[in-house]
Formats: sequence, structure tokens, C-alpha cells
Amino acid sequence: MPTEEKLQSITGEIEQQIKIALFKRNMTQAELSKKIRENEAQVSQAINGYPGKRFIRIRRKIYNFLDIK
Repeated sequence: MPTEEKLQSITGEIEQQIKIALFKRNMTQAELSKKIRENEAQVSQAINGYPGKRFIRIRRKIYNFLDIK
């Protein structure tokens, strides 16, 4: 599998894990953004796999908050 396809696959898996965790907690992305004190748009971008240090930091906060390992 080419590198870009691998990246898209992994990004999709992470997005899915986060969305399932939110669903189990009956929580929206907007509610999550308030809980972790981050901008809604940036939380959405982080969940969707945007690269960059800011989005990595936000994803780590999301993993910690939602207890995703």
C-alpha cells in the first residue's frame, strides 16, 4: 500500500476511535472542545488528522480526556 494510502487509513482509524468514544459518552465535538478548552474548529481539524504540532497537542488532550490508548 502506498504511503499516502497508509496515512489516510491510519487517520481514518483514529478519527473513528475518537467519534466512537464521543458517541459512548453522548458527547459532541463542540462539548469536547469546551471540556479540553480548545477552539471547536481546531478540535475538528485535529480529529480529522490535520498535521502540525498544534493538532498533535490537541489530539493528545483528546486521547487523554477520552481515555484512548
